[in-house]
Amino acid sequence: MTPDYEIYQSPFSWRYGSVELRQLWSEVQKRRLWRQLWIALAEVQAGFGLVQPDQLKDLRQHADDVNVSRSLEIEKEIQHDLMAEVKTFAEQCRVGGGIIHLGATSMDIKDNADVLRLRQSLDLIIEKLSRLITVFCDQIEQWADLPLMAFTHLQPAEPTTLGYRFAQYAQDLFVDWENLVRIRSNIRGKGFKGAVGTGASYGDLLGIENLEEFEGRLSEVIDLPFYPVSTQIYPRKQDYLVACALAGLGASLYKFAFDLRFLQSPAIGEIAEPFGKKQVGSSAMPFKRNPIQAEKIDSLARILAQMPRITWDNEAHCILEITLDESANRRSVLPEMFLITDEILETATGIIKDLHIQRNSIDQNLATYGPFAATEKVLMAVCKRGADRQEMHELLRTHSLEAWKAVQDGKPNPLATLILNDEVILGYLPSPDLELLLDATHHLGDAPARARKLAQKLRREIH
Repeated sequence: MTPDYEIYQSPFSWRYGSVELRQLWSEVQKRRLWRQLWIALAEVQAGFGLVQPDQLKDLRQHADDVNVSRSLEIEKEIQHDLMAEVKTFAEQCRVGGGIIHLGATSMDIKDNADVLRLRQSLDLIIEKLSRLITVFCDQIEQWADLPLMAFTHLQPAEPTTLGYRFAQYAQDLFVDWENLVRIRSNIRGKGFKGAVGTGASYGDLLGIENLEEFEGRLSEVIDLPFYPVSTQIYPRKQDYLVACALAGLGASLYKFAFDLRFLQSPAIGEIAEPFGKKQVGSSAMPFKRNPIQAEKIDSLARILAQMPRITWDNEAHCILEITLDESANRRSVLPEMFLITDEILETATGIIKDLHIQRNSIDQNLATYGPFAATEKVLMAVCKRGADRQEMHELLRTHSLEAWKAVQDGKPNPLATLILNDEVILGYLPSPDLELLLDATHHLGDAPARARKLAQKLRREIH
């Protein structure tokens, strides 16, 4: 359906999120699920002799005849969305219409439908997260050995490798993956327990002794486990746990995107998000190559970070068996927390897959700042040869400050030359040994091996 741009349209209706998720959370799909649940209810009730075969057949024949316009027309008059859909469905089912919603309360239908959509949405998110982790693993393995400068406090520190840095992001994402998989496996529906969760209405229809069997059959028919106890609704803690898991994933992607924005700045310039041939960076400055994809991730992730707060309130403020002060916000919170996650996952996957690696900038930054990291190695080496630690520390500090001034003045880093020409230091170590120590590309520990090992583990776990 083409959006009507004459009125406000949510950006999640057309700009952000996949078509698949938008369809899943659409009005038509919601009502289609309601009808499927009414049919499942009638099917199980038929097994207890409450619904006739021709009535059940009639419901099934009209399951997909969703008429949102007619339902909204009725709702405008009666002010109840689910009953409006019951009446719309019943109008279409001349034979079976009279048994729709028999014994049920609204949330027997609404809540179970929401849970089915929560579960299906989690399946989509987990699948896309698996794909993103796989793409990260490709980059980890490709760049495990490439040395570059690491930064602490936004200042050059010591060398690491590009693959090892990617491994940090992938490791966080795997924690998110495990969390989402665990939560998905524990998703539960309200079940069919009636107005306040006691099952009294169904007990009147079927007999109290049959309630366990009745709900068990429904669980099998719709392939959804139910909470053993509930009020009129399923526990809203479930929404909170899902929102927290999605927000946690958002935090991982936010950090990656934030780091990318820093590293893409011309002062560093080591990696950059893809930039299309016809892409415009600025309406005023034709030369601009702004990191708009990374910025979009951070912008949307900030909204996602607020979802646990709202779902916390929905859980904590639900007085006794139910209050509906959460109903309106859930209409947007539930779909949008998935649509945001979907959008930032797809965006991050595109960035990582086609990431621009600027080797010249990486090498230049390492050449400029790497020698400073080597001073610790030099200090340890001369002390092992008998030098006074305090004396050597002051000597290296003096050379480092002189080199920092040169770098700040735009000159090449002279630190290696200063150390190699220092007669005191040469009295403990010969030039060849010093040259090896001052080569920062060797100061990597076992980072390359650990990065590869992590990538191998992640591939095994997510497949």
